[in-house]
Amino acid sequence: MNVFFQYWQWYFIIQPRKLLEAWRNFLVFSLDFFSVHYLLKTFFAPWHRYYTSYGRGFDIKVWADAFLSNIIFRGLGAFIRTIIIILGVLFSILVFVIGLIAFLGWLMLPFILFAVFTFGIKMVLV
Repeated sequence: MNVFFQYWQWYFIIQPRKLLEAWRNFLVFSLDFFSVHYLLKTFFAPWHRYYTSYGRGFDIKVWADAFLSNIIFRGLGAFIRTIIIILGVLFSILVFVIGLIAFLGWLMLPFILFAVFTFGIKMVLV
């Protein structure tokens, strides 16, 4: 096999596999960095595990205070987790789009270079 065919095999078979693997790694990293899976699993958990104890016995004032505090902590946790999940998904979409542009750009680059070279030759000759 001559060098010309080895180059095309490397450019269109070997390297695209590596690009797809790197793209997949970036997507997995972006979801892991924002912990989207874990945040979805613990969506209604209290923020930073803040928790107010109900105490011993039954005092309606203490019970209501603890209940409202725990609801606020869970609501705060859900609100902040929602923002982080949205940011993580938006970042993953950005990584996907940039990876798609890079992958298609890699595949199209020889044809673009050939077209630009041909256009330049025509401009010089005319």
